[in-house]
Amino acid sequence: MDLGGVRIWSAVAYEGAARELVQGLKFHGAIALADAMAALIVANAPGRVLQRGPPALVPVPLHPARQRRRGFNQAAVLAEAIARRVGLEVADCLARAGAAGSQVGRPRGARLSAPPGRILARARAPTRAVIVDDVATTGATLAACARALRTGGARDVRAITFARTLGR
Repeated sequence: MDLGGVRIWSAVAYEGAARELVQGLKFHGAIALADAMAALIVANAPGRVLQRGPPALVPVPLHPARQRRRGFNQAAVLAEAIARRVGLEVADCLARAGAAGSQVGRPRGARLSAPPGRILARARAPTRAVIVDDVATTGATLAACARALRTGGARDVRAITFARTLGR
C-alpha cells in the first residue's frame, strides 16, 4: 500500500487484540509486548520489505518532551525487537523538532497536512531504509520521515508498521 508517498506494509488491522497490544506498549509501558508484535511482523512481512539490500530499520522519532514523559519510544523498541529477529541494523537517525503535538484525535485533513512539529535527519541516513512505527493511519508521519531520510541521503525508503487503521 502507498500512503503519503511511501510504500507501507502493515502486519495487522488496528482493531481488537492488535489495538490492545499497541495501547499496552504505547500507553502502559508494556515493552515486552514489542517482541510479540515483532514476531508477527517478521513472520508475515514480504521478503522484499526486510531483506532487500539489506536495509537499516529507522524508528519514527518521538518529540523529546513526549519521550521524556513516556520514558521510551515505542517505534524504537519495536525496531530493536525486529532487528534482533532478522539481524538488521537500527539507524536512529531521525529527530522531531518544533511543536510537541499528537496525531491522536486530529481530523484526517489535519493529519494529512503535516504531522505536529518537524521531522529531520540528525545523522546521515542509510542508503536503504525501512521506517518502523506501531500504527499507520493516514501515512503523514511516515511520509515526513521518508522526506527527511531522502534529504539525508537515502535512496530506497519503505515503511513497516505493526498495524494499520482500516479505511485509510
